[in-house]
Amino acid sequence: MIELGVNIDHVATLRQARRTYEPDPLWAAMEAELGGADGITVHLREDRRHINDRDVQLLRQTVQCKLNLEMSLAADVVEIAIKTKPAQATLVPEKREEITTEGGLDLTQNQEHVAETVRRLKDAGVFVSAFIDPDEIQISIAGSQGFDAVELHTGGYANASSDVLDEQLHRLKRAGQWVREHGMRLHAGHGLNYRNVTPVAGIPLMAELNIGHAIVSRAIFVGLREAVVEMKRIMVAAAAASEQPQPVALSGNSGILHYERKSQRGK
Repeated sequence: MIELGVNIDHVATLRQARRTYEPDPLWAAMEAELGGADGITVHLREDRRHINDRDVQLLRQTVQCKLNLEMSLAADVVEIAIKTKPAQATLVPEKREEITTEGGLDLTQNQEHVAETVRRLKDAGVFVSAFIDPDEIQISIAGSQGFDAVELHTGGYANASSDVLDEQLHRLKRAGQWVREHGMRLHAGHGLNYRNVTPVAGIPLMAELNIGHAIVSRAIFVGLREAVVEMKRIMVAAAAASEQPQPVALSGNSGILHYERKSQRGK
């Protein structure tokens, strides 16, 4: 079944706005798990602008589902990951001035350093994923460097205008096939929301989507637990429909459009 990783960085960003102790990302992780999250994702940035070392340590001790640590190749962050041993580490690019991650990690650069970091993380028992653009060369290098999974950067699709949307989706589908051909687990994320997630969740053998901003935004109105429930429902329905193609009905739930597979009973 397709898994949902809930990124709770934005909860920590709100805490940082007042430089206080609330809202605590640990509270968010608990609510997300109660809503059915399969993983909790956090990005420990070099400048610690939202998630900090304390958060990672306590989340590792309290999260009952998978803890996915997004991280750069910075030496101190790598050491924290090796010491903390999250269930999963996702290597991502990082610029200090960026608002959010702007693209995939370029694996054509620093190849020996990346491969060594992957090896050290795996030796520590950490499942390692690469957040990269849906590009054949990048995917091929990820396979050769020993990554367990690839998380396709879906920003191009999420930000696409209607005239190139199908092209961007096709690019993701083709990349997903390359990922599987190289024996890696298929993940995706960035810019996905309640209205555009269905086609991505329906990509064959899509195993995990990591979504943050849309879920936290929705949580302002319905609560984090319900926001996770709604997203998970959409994803599961899309994945099920892609496994057994059949007519689907468009219905509404709490003001959010989602697709549900029609029952086959009596047919």
